[in-house]
Amino acid sequence: MTETLDEILRKALEYKGSDVFVVPGSPIMTKASGKMIPITQDRMLPNDIAVLVDRAYELASRTRETLEEEGDDDFSFAVRDLSRFRCNTYRQRGSLAMTCRVVAFGIPNPEDCHIPDVVMRLADLRSGMLLVTGPAGNGKSTTLACLIDKINSTRNGHIITIEDPIEYLHPHKHCIVSQREVPGDASSFARALRAALRQAPDVIMLGEMRDIETISTAITAAETGHLLLSSLHTLGAAKTIDRVIDAFPANQQNQIRAQLSMVLRGVVSQRLILTKEGKLHPVFEVMCVNPAIQNLIREGKTHQIDNAIFGGGADMLSMDTELARLLRDGKIDKEQASLLAIHPETVERQARFMRD
Repeated sequence: MTETLDEILRKALEYKGSDVFVVPGSPIMTKASGKMIPITQDRMLPNDIAVLVDRAYELASRTRETLEEEGDDDFSFAVRDLSRFRCNTYRQRGSLAMTCRVVAFGIPNPEDCHIPDVVMRLADLRSGMLLVTGPAGNGKSTTLACLIDKINSTRNGHIITIEDPIEYLHPHKHCIVSQREVPGDASSFARALRAALRQAPDVIMLGEMRDIETISTAITAAETGHLLLSSLHTLGAAKTIDRVIDAFPANQQNQIRAQLSMVLRGVVSQRLILTKEGKLHPVFEVMCVNPAIQNLIREGKTHQIDNAIFGGGADMLSMDTELARLLRDGKIDKEQASLLAIHPETVERQARFMRD
Protein backbone atom coordinates (compact mmCIF):
# COMPACT_ATOMS: atom_id res chain seq x y z
CA MET A 1 0.00 0.00 0.00
CA THR A 2 1.40 3.39 -1.00
CA GLU A 3 -1.27 5.82 0.27
CA THR A 4 -0.67 7.60 3.55
CA LEU A 5 -3.45 8.15 6.08
CA ASP A 6 -3.52 11.84 5.13
CA GLU A 7 -4.07 10.96 1.46
CA ILE A 8 -6.77 8.40 2.31
CA LEU A 9 -8.68 10.93 4.41
CA ARG A 10 -8.38 13.52 1.65
CA LYS A 11 -9.87 11.05 -0.85
CA ALA A 12 -12.76 10.34 1.52
CA LEU A 13 -13.56 14.05 1.69
CA GLU A 14 -13.49 14.26 -2.11
CA TYR A 15 -16.24 11.61 -2.09
CA LYS A 16 -18.02 13.67 0.60
CA GLY A 17 -17.67 10.69 2.92
CA SER A 18 -18.79 10.83 6.53
CA ASP A 19 -16.79 7.83 7.82
CA VAL A 20 -13.65 5.94 6.80
CA PHE A 21 -13.35 2.21 7.57
CA VAL A 22 -9.94 0.53 7.80
CA VAL A 23 -10.44 -3.21 8.39
CA PRO A 24 -8.15 -6.16 7.53
CA GLY A 25 -9.11 -8.13 4.44
CA SER A 26 -11.13 -5.29 2.88
CA PRO A 27 -10.24 -2.24 0.80
CA ILE A 28 -10.44 1.00 2.74
CA MET A 29 -14.03 2.20 2.44
CA THR A 30 -15.85 5.45 3.00
CA LYS A 31 -19.55 5.93 3.61
CA ALA A 32 -21.11 8.69 1.50
CA SER A 33 -24.88 9.29 1.45
CA GLY A 34 -25.40 5.93 3.10
CA LYS A 35 -23.39 3.98 0.49
CA MET A 36 -20.02 2.26 0.95
CA ILE A 37 -17.40 3.37 -1.60
CA PRO A 38 -13.91 1.82 -1.88
CA ILE A 39 -11.02 4.29 -1.59
CA THR A 40 -8.24 1.76 -2.26
CA GLN A 41 -8.18 -1.16 -4.68
CA ASP A 42 -6.11 -3.55 -2.59
CA ARG A 43 -7.38 -5.42 0.43
CA MET A 44 -5.74 -4.18 3.60
CA LEU A 45 -3.09 -6.28 5.33
CA PRO A 46 -2.51 -6.08 9.11
CA ASN A 47 0.95 -4.53 8.68
CA ASP A 48 -0.46 -1.78 6.42
CA ILE A 49 -3.15 -0.98 8.96
CA ALA A 50 -0.61 -0.79 11.78
CA VAL A 51 1.19 1.98 9.86
CA LEU A 52 -2.06 3.93 9.40
CA VAL A 53 -2.98 3.51 13.07
CA ASP A 54 0.47 4.76 14.13
CA ARG A 55 -0.06 7.86 11.97
CA ALA A 56 -3.44 8.53 13.61
CA TYR A 57 -1.80 8.43 17.04
CA GLU A 58 0.99 10.68 15.79
CA LEU A 59 -1.56 13.25 14.56
CA ALA A 60 -3.35 13.06 17.93
CA SER A 61 -0.08 13.37 19.91
CA ARG A 62 -1.27 10.34 21.86
CA THR A 63 0.19 6.99 22.94
CA ARG A 64 -1.33 3.58 22.18
CA GLU A 65 -1.50 2.69 25.88
CA THR A 66 -5.31 2.58 26.10
CA LEU A 67 -5.57 0.55 22.88
CA GLU A 68 -3.01 -1.98 24.13
CA GLU A 69 -4.60 -2.29 27.59
CA GLU A 70 -8.31 -2.11 26.75
CA GLY A 71 -8.52 -3.36 23.15
CA ASP A 72 -10.04 -0.14 21.79
CA ASP A 73 -9.52 3.61 22.01
CA ASP A 74 -11.45 6.77 21.14
CA PHE A 75 -9.74 10.07 20.29
CA SER A 76 -9.71 12.92 17.81
CA PHE A 77 -7.12 14.56 15.61
CA ALA A 78 -6.82 17.19 12.90
CA VAL A 79 -5.14 17.13 9.50
CA ARG A 80 -3.87 20.57 8.52
CA ASP A 81 -5.95 22.29 5.82
CA LEU A 82 -8.26 19.28 5.64
CA SER A 83 -10.57 18.52 8.58
CA ARG A 84 -10.88 17.16 12.09
CA PHE A 85 -11.59 13.48 12.62
CA ARG A 86 -13.02 11.42 15.48
CA CYS A 87 -11.17 8.12 15.50
CA ASN A 88 -11.86 4.75 17.09
CA THR A 89 -9.08 2.17 16.95
CA TYR A 90 -9.75 -1.40 18.01
CA ARG A 91 -8.56 -4.99 17.82
CA GLN A 92 -10.53 -7.57 15.85
CA ARG A 93 -9.46 -11.17 15.37
CA GLY A 94 -6.04 -10.32 16.77
CA SER A 95 -5.24 -7.46 14.38
CA LEU A 96 -5.87 -3.71 14.36
CA ALA A 97 -8.75 -1.86 12.72
CA MET A 98 -9.87 1.76 12.69
CA THR A 99 -12.89 3.93 11.93
CA CYS A 100 -12.57 7.69 11.39
CA ARG A 101 -15.56 10.07 11.49
CA VAL A 102 -15.20 13.35 9.58
CA VAL A 103 -15.73 16.45 11.75
CA ALA A 104 -15.42 19.72 9.84
CA PHE A 105 -13.27 22.58 11.10
CA GLY A 106 -15.41 25.26 12.72
CA ILE A 107 -18.97 25.08 13.98
CA PRO A 108 -21.58 24.04 11.37
CA ASN A 109 -24.36 26.39 10.30
CA PRO A 110 -27.74 25.15 11.62
CA GLU A 111 -29.48 26.11 8.36
CA ASP A 112 -26.95 24.14 6.30
CA CYS A 113 -27.59 21.16 8.57
CA HIS A 114 -31.39 21.56 8.20
CA ILE A 115 -31.84 22.02 11.96
CA PRO A 116 -35.28 23.65 12.41
CA ASP A 117 -35.87 26.83 14.40
CA VAL A 118 -37.93 24.96 16.99
CA VAL A 119 -34.78 23.02 17.90
CA MET A 120 -32.49 26.06 17.94
CA ARG A 121 -34.92 27.96 20.20
CA LEU A 122 -34.11 25.42 22.91
CA ALA A 123 -30.75 27.21 23.30
CA ASP A 124 -32.75 29.93 25.10
CA LEU A 125 -33.30 27.59 28.06
CA ARG A 126 -31.59 28.77 31.26
CA SER A 127 -31.81 25.68 33.46
CA GLY A 128 -32.84 22.06 33.49
CA MET A 129 -31.95 19.13 31.24
CA LEU A 130 -32.12 18.97 27.45
CA LEU A 131 -31.45 15.63 25.75
CA VAL A 132 -30.54 15.05 22.09
CA THR A 133 -31.10 11.44 21.07
CA GLY A 134 -30.80 9.12 18.11
CA PRO A 135 -28.64 6.29 16.74
CA ALA A 136 -24.88 6.70 16.34
CA GLY A 137 -23.93 8.70 13.26
CA ASN A 138 -27.23 10.55 12.95
CA GLY A 139 -25.99 14.04 13.85
CA LYS A 140 -26.46 14.35 17.62
CA SER A 141 -23.01 15.90 18.14
CA THR A 142 -23.64 18.42 15.36
CA THR A 143 -26.96 19.51 16.88
CA LEU A 144 -25.38 19.86 20.33
CA ALA A 145 -22.51 21.89 18.84
CA CYS A 146 -24.97 24.26 17.13
CA LEU A 147 -26.91 24.75 20.37
CA ILE A 148 -23.73 25.42 22.37
CA ASP A 149 -22.53 27.87 19.72
CA LYS A 150 -25.81 29.79 19.87
CA ILE A 151 -25.51 30.03 23.66
CA ASN A 152 -21.88 31.08 23.27
CA SER A 153 -22.91 33.80 20.81
CA THR A 154 -25.93 35.22 22.62
CA ARG A 155 -25.25 35.29 26.37
CA ASN A 156 -22.50 35.64 28.95
CA GLY A 157 -21.34 32.82 31.19
CA HIS A 158 -19.15 29.76 31.57
CA ILE A 159 -19.76 26.73 29.33
CA ILE A 160 -18.12 23.41 30.22
CA THR A 161 -18.13 20.54 27.71
CA ILE A 162 -17.22 16.98 28.72
CA GLU A 163 -16.67 14.71 25.72
CA ASP A 164 -15.07 11.47 24.58
CA PRO A 165 -13.46 12.65 22.39
CA ILE A 166 -13.77 16.40 21.76
CA GLU A 167 -15.25 16.84 18.28
CA TYR A 168 -15.98 20.55 17.72
CA LEU A 169 -13.64 23.21 19.05
CA HIS A 170 -15.59 26.15 20.49
CA PRO A 171 -13.83 29.54 20.57
CA HIS A 172 -14.46 31.96 23.43
CA LYS A 173 -17.17 34.36 22.26
CA HIS A 174 -19.55 35.97 24.76
CA CYS A 175 -18.91 32.97 27.01
CA ILE A 176 -15.77 31.35 28.36
CA VAL A 177 -15.68 27.75 27.11
CA SER A 178 -13.81 24.98 28.97
CA GLN A 179 -13.58 21.72 27.00
CA ARG A 180 -12.56 18.55 28.83
CA GLU A 181 -11.84 15.22 27.17
CA VAL A 182 -12.33 11.80 28.76
CA PRO A 183 -9.97 10.11 29.58
CA GLY A 184 -7.24 12.61 28.69
CA ASP A 185 -8.43 15.45 30.95
CA ALA A 186 -10.60 13.44 33.36
CA SER A 187 -10.79 9.74 34.19
CA SER A 188 -14.57 9.44 33.67
CA PHE A 189 -17.69 11.37 32.71
CA ALA A 190 -19.05 11.13 36.26
CA ARG A 191 -15.86 12.50 37.82
CA ALA A 192 -15.62 15.36 35.30
CA LEU A 193 -19.30 16.20 35.85
CA ARG A 194 -18.89 16.29 39.64
CA ALA A 195 -15.86 18.54 39.22
CA ALA A 196 -17.78 20.78 36.81
CA LEU A 197 -20.27 21.63 39.57
CA ARG A 198 -17.35 23.24 41.46
CA GLN A 199 -16.19 25.23 38.41
CA ALA A 200 -19.00 27.82 38.43
CA PRO A 201 -20.67 26.65 35.20
CA ASP A 202 -23.75 28.20 33.64
CA VAL A 203 -24.07 25.51 30.96
CA ILE A 204 -22.71 21.95 30.95
CA MET A 205 -22.60 19.86 27.78
CA LEU A 206 -22.12 16.17 28.56
CA GLY A 207 -21.22 14.17 25.47
CA GLU A 208 -23.16 11.09 26.56
CA MET A 209 -24.93 9.74 29.65
CA ARG A 210 -23.48 6.24 29.79
CA ASP A 211 -24.15 4.85 33.27
CA ILE A 212 -26.26 5.26 36.37
CA GLU A 213 -23.62 7.35 38.18
CA THR A 214 -23.38 9.85 35.33
CA ILE A 215 -27.16 10.03 34.87
CA SER A 216 -27.70 10.58 38.60
CA THR A 217 -25.09 13.34 38.74
CA ALA A 218 -26.55 14.95 35.61
CA ILE A 219 -30.02 15.09 37.18
CA THR A 220 -28.50 16.66 40.31
CA ALA A 221 -26.71 19.27 38.17
CA ALA A 222 -29.97 20.14 36.40
CA GLU A 223 -31.78 20.34 39.76
CA THR A 224 -29.27 22.87 41.10
CA GLY A 225 -30.05 25.47 38.45
CA HIS A 226 -27.61 24.65 35.66
CA LEU A 227 -28.56 24.04 32.04
CA LEU A 228 -27.31 20.56 31.16
CA LEU A 229 -27.28 19.24 27.59
CA SER A 230 -26.48 15.64 26.82
CA SER A 231 -27.14 12.80 24.38
CA LEU A 232 -28.47 9.25 24.50
CA HIS A 233 -28.59 6.45 21.91
CA THR A 234 -32.37 6.12 22.01
CA LEU A 235 -35.20 6.55 19.51
CA GLY A 236 -37.95 9.02 20.37
CA ALA A 237 -38.83 11.00 23.47
CA ALA A 238 -40.86 8.24 25.16
CA LYS A 239 -38.07 5.65 24.86
CA THR A 240 -35.54 8.23 26.07
CA ILE A 241 -37.47 8.77 29.29
CA ASP A 242 -37.85 5.00 29.77
CA ARG A 243 -34.11 4.53 29.18
CA VAL A 244 -33.19 7.07 31.86
CA ILE A 245 -35.61 5.63 34.42
CA ASP A 246 -34.74 1.99 33.64
CA ALA A 247 -31.07 2.72 34.39
CA PHE A 248 -31.99 2.83 38.08
CA PRO A 249 -33.00 -0.03 40.42
CA ALA A 250 -36.74 -0.63 40.72
CA ASN A 251 -36.90 0.80 44.24
CA GLN A 252 -35.55 4.17 43.02
CA GLN A 253 -37.58 4.54 39.84
CA ASN A 254 -40.56 6.41 41.32
CA GLN A 255 -38.19 8.98 42.82
CA ILE A 256 -36.33 9.35 39.50
CA ARG A 257 -39.63 9.80 37.62
CA ALA A 258 -40.53 12.65 39.97
CA GLN A 259 -37.09 14.26 39.65
CA LEU A 260 -37.01 13.85 35.87
CA SER A 261 -40.47 15.37 35.48
CA MET A 262 -39.18 18.49 37.25
CA VAL A 263 -35.78 18.93 35.57
CA LEU A 264 -36.35 17.70 31.99
CA ARG A 265 -37.04 20.62 29.66
CA GLY A 266 -37.02 18.87 26.31
CA VAL A 267 -35.98 15.92 24.15
CA VAL A 268 -34.80 16.27 20.56
CA SER A 269 -34.77 12.97 18.68
CA GLN A 270 -33.20 12.86 15.23
CA ARG A 271 -32.66 10.40 12.39
CA LEU A 272 -31.12 10.66 8.94
CA ILE A 273 -33.28 9.63 5.98
CA LEU A 274 -32.22 8.98 2.39
CA THR A 275 -33.85 11.37 -0.05
CA LYS A 276 -34.79 10.63 -3.65
CA GLU A 277 -31.64 12.53 -4.67
CA GLY A 278 -29.52 10.01 -2.77
CA LYS A 279 -28.59 12.46 0.00
CA LEU A 280 -29.07 12.14 3.76
CA HIS A 281 -31.54 14.58 5.31
CA PRO A 282 -32.25 14.90 9.07
CA VAL A 283 -35.72 14.36 10.48
CA PHE A 284 -36.47 15.69 13.96
CA GLU A 285 -38.90 15.01 16.76
CA VAL A 286 -39.08 17.69 19.47
CA MET A 287 -40.76 17.27 22.82
CA CYS A 288 -40.95 20.32 25.10
CA VAL A 289 -41.95 19.39 28.63
CA ASN A 290 -45.22 21.10 29.58
CA PRO A 291 -47.45 20.35 32.61
CA ALA A 292 -49.28 17.57 30.73
CA ILE A 293 -46.04 15.78 29.84
CA GLN A 294 -44.71 16.33 33.37
CA ASN A 295 -47.72 14.38 34.65
CA LEU A 296 -47.20 11.59 32.11
CA ILE A 297 -43.56 11.21 33.18
CA ARG A 298 -44.37 11.31 36.88
CA GLU A 299 -47.22 8.78 36.53
CA GLY A 300 -45.26 6.40 34.29
CA LYS A 301 -47.55 6.90 31.29
CA THR A 302 -44.79 7.41 28.72
CA HIS A 303 -46.78 5.43 26.13
CA GLN A 304 -49.06 8.49 25.84
CA ILE A 305 -46.22 10.92 25.08
CA ASP A 306 -46.34 10.42 21.28
CA ASN A 307 -49.94 11.65 21.24
CA ALA A 308 -49.02 14.61 23.47
CA ILE A 309 -46.26 15.59 21.02
CA PHE A 310 -48.58 15.26 18.02
CA GLY A 311 -51.12 17.64 19.58
CA GLY A 312 -48.63 19.81 21.44
CA GLY A 313 -48.61 22.92 19.27
CA ALA A 314 -45.87 25.12 17.83
CA ASP A 315 -43.14 24.10 20.31
CA MET A 316 -43.43 20.41 19.39
CA LEU A 317 -42.43 18.44 16.31
CA SER A 318 -43.77 14.97 15.58
CA MET A 319 -41.41 12.77 13.55
CA ASP A 320 -44.38 11.31 11.67
CA THR A 321 -45.53 14.83 10.76
CA GLU A 322 -42.05 15.74 9.54
CA LEU A 323 -41.89 12.56 7.46
CA ALA A 324 -45.32 13.37 6.00
CA ARG A 325 -44.10 16.86 5.09
CA LEU A 326 -41.04 15.46 3.29
CA LEU A 327 -43.28 12.91 1.53
CA ARG A 328 -45.70 15.67 0.49
CA ASP A 329 -42.83 17.74 -0.91
CA GLY A 330 -41.58 14.79 -2.96
CA LYS A 331 -38.21 14.65 -1.17
CA ILE A 332 -38.56 11.06 0.07
CA ASP A 333 -40.49 7.99 -1.05
CA LYS A 334 -43.05 5.97 0.90
CA GLU A 335 -40.62 3.13 1.63
CA GLN A 336 -38.11 5.46 3.33
CA ALA A 337 -40.87 7.19 5.29
CA SER A 338 -42.24 3.89 6.60
CA LEU A 339 -38.78 2.86 7.86
CA LEU A 340 -38.67 5.71 10.38
CA ALA A 341 -42.36 6.33 11.07
CA ILE A 342 -43.87 5.52 14.46
CA HIS A 343 -47.22 4.90 12.74
CA PRO A 344 -46.34 4.16 9.07
CA GLU A 345 -49.98 3.68 8.06
CA THR A 346 -50.85 7.27 8.97
CA VAL A 347 -47.88 9.08 7.40
CA GLU A 348 -49.06 8.68 3.79
CA ARG A 349 -52.59 9.70 4.80
CA GLN A 350 -51.21 12.77 6.57
CA ALA A 351 -49.12 13.68 3.50
CA ARG A 352 -52.26 13.54 1.31
CA PHE A 353 -54.12 15.71 3.81
CA MET A 354 -51.29 18.29 3.70
CA ARG A 355 -51.55 18.42 -0.10
CA ASP A 356 -55.27 19.07 0.11
